[in-house]
Amino acid sequence: MVQTPTSPEKPTLLIELPSSIGLHVTPEQFTALSAVNRDLKLERTAQGELIVNPPTGWETGAYNWSISGELYFWWRNSSEPGKAFDSSTGFILPNGATRSPDASWVSQERWDVLTTEQKGTFANICPDFVVELRSSSDRVESLQAKMGEYLENGARLGWLLDPQQRQVEIYRPGLGVEVLDNPESLSGEEVLPGFILSLRRVWG
Repeated sequence: MVQTPTSPEKPTLLIELPSSIGLHVTPEQFTALSAVNRDLKLERTAQGELIVNPPTGWETGAYNWSISGELYFWWRNSSEPGKAFDSSTGFILPNGATRSPDASWVSQERWDVLTTEQKGTFANICPDFVVELRSSSDRVESLQAKMGEYLENGARLGWLLDPQQRQVEIYRPGLGVEVLDNPESLSGEEVLPGFILSLRRVWG
């Protein structure tokens, strides 16, 4: 849905966009849209297409909270320096897309080489570690493509969690996707040493 500009003489008009029509925006327009639509999770593809994700339902929100909380506790107690982020954080990937993983982490070494400008509203970097959580309205093919995009742009480890199927897909550079059925836990491997995500806690 697109809201047209208003003036004192004209009322606000809402235009419904069918899914077959993509809305394309420049990086500057995307930043402006994000600033005034903080309740929405907005993303932008490398081709400039705007992706609007509505607020999550309570179940997905609870899953996200658990994942981000576990990542935070690891980060707080870890000797591994870096920056951890929740689902509200956007990153401009090297290919020009702006993506918001459900949880992510960037190594301190890579973060420190960014200039002040590159650390603007959306940091110009692909996280080393990313998590995407499938909600009931998500197409798994779209999330799989996004995971592939993360790897192509510098991610070293990615998890795609599907609570409905109790299934996890693990993405690593140069390797095939590893699929786990109803695992009890996941390891951060050498990317996040010592980080273990208990899926019993996440699934509930």
